[in-house]
Amino acid sequence: MRARGPLNGSAGVARVHPRHPASPAVRAASPVGGRVTNADAFIERIATGLMLLAVMATFTLSSSVLTNWKIHYLTAGGNFYEKLHPTTYFTLLAFSLLLMRSRGPVGEINRMFSESKLLLAYLLCWLFLLVQVIVLERPFTVIIDTFLLPILIAMVTWQLSPAQRRPLAWAIHLTILLNVVLGYYEYFSGHRLIPLTLGDVVVMGEWRSAALLGHPLTASGIVGAYVLALALRPAICPPILLRLPLIAFCLGSLMAFGGRTALVTVLGVLGLIGAFEALRLMRGKRTQLPAAILAICVLFAAGAIIFAALDLGIFDKMLLRFSSDKGSALARFATFNLLSHFDWHELILGPNPVRVNALQSQLGLNYGIENFWISAIVQFGLIHTVVLTIGLVCFFVELLRRSSAAVWATVLLIIVIAASSVSFSSKNIQLAQFVILISVLLPREQRRIAASPQVRAPVTYRSVPA
Repeated sequence: MRARGPLNGSAGVARVHPRHPASPAVRAASPVGGRVTNADAFIERIATGLMLLAVMATFTLSSSVLTNWKIHYLTAGGNFYEKLHPTTYFTLLAFSLLLMRSRGPVGEINRMFSESKLLLAYLLCWLFLLVQVIVLERPFTVIIDTFLLPILIAMVTWQLSPAQRRPLAWAIHLTILLNVVLGYYEYFSGHRLIPLTLGDVVVMGEWRSAALLGHPLTASGIVGAYVLALALRPAICPPILLRLPLIAFCLGSLMAFGGRTALVTVLGVLGLIGAFEALRLMRGKRTQLPAAILAICVLFAAGAIIFAALDLGIFDKMLLRFSSDKGSALARFATFNLLSHFDWHELILGPNPVRVNALQSQLGLNYGIENFWISAIVQFGLIHTVVLTIGLVCFFVELLRRSSAAVWATVLLIIVIAASSVSFSSKNIQLAQFVILISVLLPREQRRIAASPQVRAPVTYRSVPA
């Protein structure tokens, strides 16, 4: 038996005939290959179901909800398993199942990190922080939910196909809209469904809604990111007659949730988008006449609704927060002043937590340090804060690489929230919520490359008798 050479004298690697036993098509059609493919598909279906539960738990089971259910997530006491969020358990199970596919755990981990090398840098920075927490004998569940859960969610989501991510997208829409509706209900009725708690302390006299997201600022940030995703990536909700009312409905809820930072950031981004679009139209960009008519009608309707709401005093509470913030600005000033009470040795390695708590009470920062980086310096020290920031930069670079251009607005919102609130400096799943929104709603679209007509089909080598 001998192989016939190339027809036109071109050099190349001989391709296996489709009916050869080593062909992938033959392996898939074989009983063993079919069983492997079916087993992998079954594992991925279970992982998708677990991630569906994780998404629903992320946007409905806040720390306040868990505390109301007598689960010691942030409160003192309880067992170890109560200190991790349910989303962490669902995501860990889904990640472990994906490692059981046909390649095996080593092969799957190798493939995951070979496609996302910057995640290794983030994990090394996280391990560096874990060692410090263990050496100083501090609770390490804080950095699991806050910093490890987001990367696990991203790694699992990236392994799912667009069809498998579709139920997750529907779950995000339903849970966020549920929180928006509950936010309106709490605002207009004055009745809070879940008591607002910060650890063991029940916060009284707070008019801002929280819904199932646990805290007004958390709810404002998540809903704001959802509004930006709808506005910048129309593919999430293609019918414009449905998308525009949905954006307006969610944007109005930011007044009920009372997050000034999220509201100003979202309005600023939307204003820039509108200004650039108007500039492009003035420079001769073509547009469809029905779209222009609809845009004019929407603008006039929005203006009428806004003036009517202002006249009725519906959002007076929110507007008063811009003139009287009840000491919020002073708390942010005290946050920067807090660092001046520590010497360089304490700042580099991290001060004593007892002294930090005493200074926080003295400076009126009982509700937390409203800046992520300053809070990280106070908790972990300057060295570990720098290392953690480098790891987060690597993680977000990987997110940007795998997401559409609309993700830049969400990243800007995340940075603003981190610089102006407690955000990721305490034990919470807010970063995981943003990662879910980005990885599920804002994936990078696969470009379709048409085959060139000049490219010939590869030549198949056949065995012929000598």
